[in-house]
Amino acid sequence: MSNGKKTAKAASAVYMVIIMLFLYLPILTLTVLSFNESKSMSVFTGFSLRWYREMFQNKLIMNAVLNTFAIALSAAWISTAIGTAACLGMSGMRKRDQDVILTFNNIPMLNADIVTGISLMLTFIMVRFPLGYTTVLLSHITFCIPYVVLSVRPRLNKGTATLFEAAMDLGASRSYAFTRIVIPELLPGMISGFLLSFTMSVDDFIVTYFTRGAGINTISTLIYSQVKVGIRPTLFALSTIIFLVALVVLLFSNMDMAGGRRVEKKDAGEKMQLKEDY
Repeated sequence: MSNGKKTAKAASAVYMVIIMLFLYLPILTLTVLSFNESKSMSVFTGFSLRWYREMFQNKLIMNAVLNTFAIALSAAWISTAIGTAACLGMSGMRKRDQDVILTFNNIPMLNADIVTGISLMLTFIMVRFPLGYTTVLLSHITFCIPYVVLSVRPRLNKGTATLFEAAMDLGASRSYAFTRIVIPELLPGMISGFLLSFTMSVDDFIVTYFTRGAGINTISTLIYSQVKVGIRPTLFALSTIIFLVALVVLLFSNMDMAGGRRVEKKDAGEKMQLKEDY
């Protein structure tokens, strides 16, 4: 290997290390501080689970966690149902009409979050709808639907309609054909839309901040309010738990995908062997 190639390889390795440190060193620091016995953010005085105990005993934090995931799950379920129904409705329209609706569908995704948050807040105030849990849920459903439409629509192709009609011709009822033909075809897109909606809802701060009203907190708005008066290490503990849960889910997901690929390769190999034997 020439000196030029060795230098390029070394530079690439150094670059990757710097990127990994930039991404994960703050998370590692936060995790270490969550086990610090004192409140200090610069000196580690000893290992302790004090902040984890306080976190589970803090009703404000527990209510924020409950609100965050309850709103995210509800918004994901409802937006997935509405977005899927919208895709099915658009499938029967002319191409021109579909393009118009998709253009309007893309506007909330391209729009700035602060504009969406303020406009929704003003809408609720104009119709005299009190700001609170319900307004946050409605707002999250609103900005999640476009992502569901983009996830489900590619799965709804001409073959889906053809299979549905074929099932009807063979004597299946509309409900049976829909649940056994259409839904399985759309299911991967629906799952993607659901997971994307859930992630967007949990991660949202700006829209929630403008539409939540008094007494309603999610994790993001709670952290924002705590920062203004002085953040406590209990939030370090909460952030660490969220990171570990996300990491475990990601690892299991990758293991499942890897297992699926191995099964597919094994099946493909067996089929090739059968063809060769035949």
